Formats: sequence, structure tokens, C-alpha cells
Amino acid sequence: MKEREALTIGGLVLFFSLFWLGFLVHRSPRFAGSFWGGMLGVSGATLMLVPLAYLVIKRVKTLKQAVTRRVSMRTLLAWHIYAGVVGPIFVLFHTGHKFESPLGIALTGMTVIVVLSGFTGRYLMGRISQEIKEKRSMLDELNASYQETLQRLRTCCADKTAQLKPFSGFFSRLVGGAFFSAQEQETETMSIGLRAIRLSDAIADLEYAIRTHDTIKQLFTWWLKIHITLSMVLYALLALHVWAAIYFGLRWFS
Repeated sequence: MKEREALTIGGLVLFFSLFWLGFLVHRSPRFAGSFWGGMLGVSGATLMLVPLAYLVIKRVKTLKQAVTRRVSMRTLLAWHIYAGVVGPIFVLFHTGHKFESPLGIALTGMTVIVVLSGFTGRYLMGRISQEIKEKRSMLDELNASYQETLQRLRTCCADKTAQLKPFSGFFSRLVGGAFFSAQEQETETMSIGLRAIRLSDAIADLEYAIRTHDTIKQLFTWWLKIHITLSMVLYALLALHVWAAIYFGLRWFS
């Protein structure tokens, strides 16, 4: 998620998170059934179907191939994110802060959960992916510097080269650095050797950080499954709400 996009979506999510609490100071029992309340409800429900469409397109190969010929998946993802926030905001306006029926309360609560879980997961996963990319780039640079330093060390002190392989354990790195420092007498060799030790230490730290981030990223597959499950529950409640509105609304004409 780009910085500007994250800031915009974050602002909308913050507004959404605070706006639903408006029932503490404001309630309009008749607004949901008014013309503008109904328009907001229909608009919000329609926008909330965009994420469902994205989910289907992403997982149906033939449909994905047909759609992506005209619209990229990145653009579809942006639509998914914006519609997934703006739609619920319209729906909250539609309620007029009237949360009385069990179905309305369940639908509103599930909407809040899905929006917040979706934004949090998407933002964190994006940050973790970006950090992994940056750390891998740093790791490549450190490895290049380490190989260059090791080559210089082979030139001036070949018998110490075997002691300067990257240490994977915390205590072994400390002992290795202390041992090398204590043994070296020549200033130039000591400087190169200590640089190699520090580089190996930084490489080991980065590799550990990347493995940790990879593990967290893998755990986000569970977040995605949970988010999709919650979204399906939300759509079921939304369909039930629409059915109830149509059924009980049409009874007035009978």
C-alpha cells in the first residue's frame, strides 16, 4: 500500500471507526426509510459487493484472464480497498444511528469488524512485505561487502580466513569476535578482520530478521482466511437485511 493511499484509507477508516459511535449523541429513527436514507443504503450495499467481485475474479482463472485484459489486478485491488471502506460509511449514514433490531446490530458490528480487520491486515502485510524487500536488498549489499573484505583478508592473512565465516549463533559470534581481536597483532589485519566480524554479525542479524518476517507473513494466510470467512458472514447478514427490507416494505402496498 503506497504512502498516500495508506494515508487516505487510514483517514477513511478512522472516520468510519468514530462515526458509528455517533448513536451515543444522535439518532434518527426515520432516516433509514427516507428517500436519501434508502439511496445511501443501496449505494453502500452496491459498493460493498465490489470486494466480493474482486474475490471472485482473483480466484477464477478464466474470469481473471478476461478482466485483466482491460483492468490490472492492482487497479482492482485499489477498487476493492476503497469500496470496502466507502461502502460501509454510506451504510452507516443510511442507519441514521438507529441500532435497535438484532439483525441491524449484528450487521453493523460485523461491518465494523470486517473493515478494521481488512485494513489492519492489509496495512501490516504491506509493511512486512516492504520491510522484507528492503532487508533483502541490505543483505545483498552486506554479502557483497563481506566477500570483498574476505578477499582482502585472504591476501594479507590467509590463515585467519576460516575463522571469519558468518556466525549463526549469538554466543558464537561474540566469542569469535573476541577471539579474533585478541589474536591479531597487526593493525591492518586487525582492522580488516574486525570489519569482517562486524559484517558477519550484521548478516546474521538480517537473516534472522528476514526469517522472522517470513514467518509472520506466512501467519497472515490465516488472517486472510479469517477475513474472508467474516466477509461471507457479513454478506449473508446483508442479504438477509435486504430481503427483510423488501419483504416488509412491500407489505405496505398489499
